[in-house]
Amino acid sequence: EALRTLEQAMLVTLLYPTTTFEPPLRPDIKKSPKLQFFDTGLMNFRAGLQSYFYKFDDLHNFHRGLVAEHIVYQEIIASDLHTNRKPLFWVREERRSSAEVDYLLNIDSFLIPVEVKSGATGRLRSLQQFIDGTNHRFAIRLYAGPLKIDDLRTVKGKSYRLLNLPYYLAGKLNDYGHWFINLGR
Repeated sequence: EALRTLEQAMLVTLLYPTTTFEPPLRPDIKKSPKLQFFDTGLMNFRAGLQSYFYKFDDLHNFHRGLVAEHIVYQEIIASDLHTNRKPLFWVREERRSSAEVDYLLNIDSFLIPVEVKSGATGRLRSLQQFIDGTNHRFAIRLYAGPLKIDDLRTVKGKSYRLLNLPYYLAGKLNDYGHWFINLGR
């Protein structure tokens, strides 16, 4: 109840997971939600991060692991002027599984997995598990690198296309998602 009160005060939001691979997106309110602050400065203060800002010559190095997912969330909700829906994240249905995809986008009747990675590399295991379970081959990664498209294979051998977007394009995620899907058809 306390978290719902903080959400009504617009200090935090509760993001619920989904276990589905196809639209419509349905939150599973029986599973534990993620807690997101509405304000990046408030989150930094609450986590006690402000004193660490002065220890880095390049703030990008600081933000990579600690704040990147939060900033992407801020861009996603700021760019959605029409529906005002909270983004959902995906979790694997199986017990004792830690597979989680940061966000799902509903684009052109596809649920597109979106991973936020702190560096230019990463294994993307959870994203690949989602791809193995879905009926399409599109995925997006937001990271500290250039815009590019990779043709990859999951561990199980399913081919998929990965759109790599730099963080600063997070506010245009839907636009680039539509472009990417139309390019791949």
